[in-house]
Amino acid sequence: MNAPEGADLPNDVIPIRPGEEIDSARLANALAGRVPGSDLPLRIEQFGGGHANLTYLLRFGAGAGEIQYVLRRPPLGPVAPGSHDMVREYRALSVLWKGFPLAPRAHYLCEDPLVIGAPFFVMERREGVVVRGGIPPRFGGGQDRVANRKLSEVVVDVLADFHAVDPRPLGLDAMGRPEGFLERQVKGWAGRFERAKTGDDPIADEVARWLERELPASPSPTPLHNDWRLDNMAVSPDDPGRCVAVFDWDMFTIGDPLADLGTVLAVWADPGEAATGPTPMPTQCPGFLSRAAAAERYGERSGRDLSTLPFYLVFGTFKMAVVLQQIYFRFARGQTQDGRFASLGDAAQKLFAIAASRRP
Repeated sequence: MNAPEGADLPNDVIPIRPGEEIDSARLANALAGRVPGSDLPLRIEQFGGGHANLTYLLRFGAGAGEIQYVLRRPPLGPVAPGSHDMVREYRALSVLWKGFPLAPRAHYLCEDPLVIGAPFFVMERREGVVVRGGIPPRFGGGQDRVANRKLSEVVVDVLADFHAVDPRPLGLDAMGRPEGFLERQVKGWAGRFERAKTGDDPIADEVARWLERELPASPSPTPLHNDWRLDNMAVSPDDPGRCVAVFDWDMFTIGDPLADLGTVLAVWADPGEAATGPTPMPTQCPGFLSRAAAAERYGERSGRDLSTLPFYLVFGTFKMAVVLQQIYFRFARGQTQDGRFASLGDAAQKLFAIAASRRP
């Protein structure tokens, strides 16, 4: 779960954090002739949001002639197998834009870790407003019921539209194995948790066993994002109901569409419920769709049967907890010095408890 690239908010771009610097001369040399504008002087800044993949703003030139791109690379230190996959994200984004225009276009992939310390890719910059834990003043600061409802609807509607994309003409159908997808996912996330443990957590262990026991049959496969949420989207500065980009595609695959729905509903807290995640969606603002209404809207727009949705809600909550535990594991091992991660171990435990409470 990562920083949305291309957010058009002043505090999104920060001076590069210590330990996360990029050698601009080496990068400029690697990109020379490979992306338009790469013959111009290069300046690098960092997008400050997110908790995993590192995302940078590349500025070639200056003034009216400046050309901007976004660079994505995995987090520092060892990463879980199959996660933070820059090659996979590049493969998806190099063609997905043709069938789903809200996906930014990827231009260049570098698999040589000697250039910046890890594989990376460079993509177009999409400018828009990324809404994280709070709704910004331009959309009423959380008090505009109409704006809040638009934000909630756009999350659901764009997800249903994405699930309607046919991956075959794009050559993306080979990027997944739909048969047995959900079973592999459950076992895979349980395994990630085992490898990221920093202590005993009986509740998490119990939820993992429940998921393996209660596995439902999956609907027909579709393209999957695997981390669908409001802060992985950008909306128009003039209209919170118009999405201009969807970000963070390193887990793109083909599989069970209800896994995506469960992921976003896992962070969709109703009024009076505990907020979920380190940057929870502002779903408790007046006018925002309830979790049940959001699910109903998706069902109507997609035509899918949602009778097994409670399983996916538990699974989505469990996955989110595992992600936080993985980040905290890297912090506890000293693989990252980002002080924001110090509290994520406790946050993961709370999410495992919420997952347990959401079992039907």
